[in-house]
Amino acid sequence: MGPKNKTHISQFLLLGISEDPRWQTVLFGLFLAMYLVTVLGNLLIILITISDSHLHTPMYFFLSNLSFVDICFTSTTVPKMLLNLQSHCKFIVYRDCITQMLSFLFFSVLDISLLTIMAYDRYVAICHPLHYTVIMNPRLCVLMVLVFWIANSLHISSQGFMVLQLSFCTELKINHFFCELNQVLQLTCSENFVNVLIMYLLPMVLAAGSLIAILCSYYKILSCIGTISSAQGKYKAFSTCASHVSVVSLFYCTGISIYLSSVVTENTQATARASVLYSVVTPMLNPFVYCLRNKDIKDAVKKLLRWKQNHL
Repeated sequence: MGPKNKTHISQFLLLGISEDPRWQTVLFGLFLAMYLVTVLGNLLIILITISDSHLHTPMYFFLSNLSFVDICFTSTTVPKMLLNLQSHCKFIVYRDCITQMLSFLFFSVLDISLLTIMAYDRYVAICHPLHYTVIMNPRLCVLMVLVFWIANSLHISSQGFMVLQLSFCTELKINHFFCELNQVLQLTCSENFVNVLIMYLLPMVLAAGSLIAILCSYYKILSCIGTISSAQGKYKAFSTCASHVSVVSLFYCTGISIYLSSVVTENTQATARASVLYSVVTPMLNPFVYCLRNKDIKDAVKKLLRWKQNHL
């Protein structure tokens, strides 16, 4: 852990993915490209769902919210990383570090929450198709999203209150490219074990709870699909879930694998490199998953491109 002296903290040192100066330019170009693709891809999803009246449905309302959250999720970490790579300065002030940590946590939990809502939406659409428009009415859709925003804000407020009660050691090197919760808590010299334990466990409980809710939704969906007699009907039901299942699998599989690898290995820099998968790559791939696997989105993109060609 290093020295155990408690001190007034002014800044942390982010060690990043690689300390080799030869890689800095390559990493800057790579992450800048991925960030631009993430922002533009998700903005395209939002633009399409707003502009095309055929996509004014609960499913695409939730998808546009997910795209917005993905932009914010990536924007909490990548711009600061790009600035550090460009300026060759890896320091981040205490206030900015805590803000980044809480913002990343806020949008990651909100991402999971939206995936959970989308799983419930698919359950209602497949298992109760005749009552879908009544159950998933616009008021309920907005209310569910709003409730998750408010609940997550309260969660982050409690996390922020607890982290401000902690004191830190004089060894303030973070083996990551951003202020990740586990890495920051490892630097604390605080004897408030309960606060640290709650801060560790609460995000994991929320993620596990959401995963259980998603799995329950898909268990019921599979049960309903099993009762469909025609192969075409089964295919149509499966196709409406394909994009969501792909995104959920990508998010949870990368997150869980990185968490397990951080427990097994002591190579924290390797874990930091692997965390790029869920913190940068996953939000970048989400628009591609929905564009490639979703006929409605593909049709809307073609319609938008034709409209642009006709008005040029």
